[in-house]
Amino acid sequence: MTPPTLVEACCDSVRTARAAQRYGAGRVELCGPGEGGTTPSLGLIARCRNEITIPLHVMIRPHTNSFLYDEDDMDVMCNDIVAAKTLGVDGIVLGPLHSDHTVDTRQLAAFVTLARPMKVAFHRAFDRTPDALETLEQLLRLDVDYILTSGHGRTALDGAATLQALQARAGDQLVVLAGGHVRAENVHRIIELSHVREVHARATDPTIVRDVVQALATR
Repeated sequence: MTPPTLVEACCDSVRTARAAQRYGAGRVELCGPGEGGTTPSLGLIARCRNEITIPLHVMIRPHTNSFLYDEDDMDVMCNDIVAAKTLGVDGIVLGPLHSDHTVDTRQLAAFVTLARPMKVAFHRAFDRTPDALETLEQLLRLDVDYILTSGHGRTALDGAATLQALQARAGDQLVVLAGGHVRAENVHRIIELSHVREVHARATDPTIVRDVVQALATR
């Protein structure tokens, strides 16, 4: 029997995290304000950790200017990772790049080492990289646990063929998490074409997560 598809809910508040859990999400990605999300406050992380029992992953992103981080940013991010670990967070979500949009493997390796035993997810900065499969190989070597990606497409459905190639190569070594306009009306098609086992849905409107979970339950 095929295991159920896990729905990760992207949340920005205690209210939306609580609602996502109630509607059947299997994991919460908690983000602070800004385009694409930033590191949430310690107070928000602590309250969400107290209020939900499903796994909690936290965005580690000090600004929305780019995915390039200088030494000051690195220090901030490392302190945020330690704080998240102290608060009982299950995983972190980040994506350091070079100016040519390739992965900054030096920074990422340092973050992965510091984060353990928490899980590490590489967020949709992945979709800016020049070669999806080559980037996957780098992330496998660095023991990243998740990649959140639309398969280099505008949406997860547009990028389904690349998602399928990533899933085929990754196997059980890491989780390919399909994200990018995942909705109740397209989630079955995304899974059918990509073979992913987890999807990422925006929960700033919790009804989106509710509808995706309900659609999957009717498969």
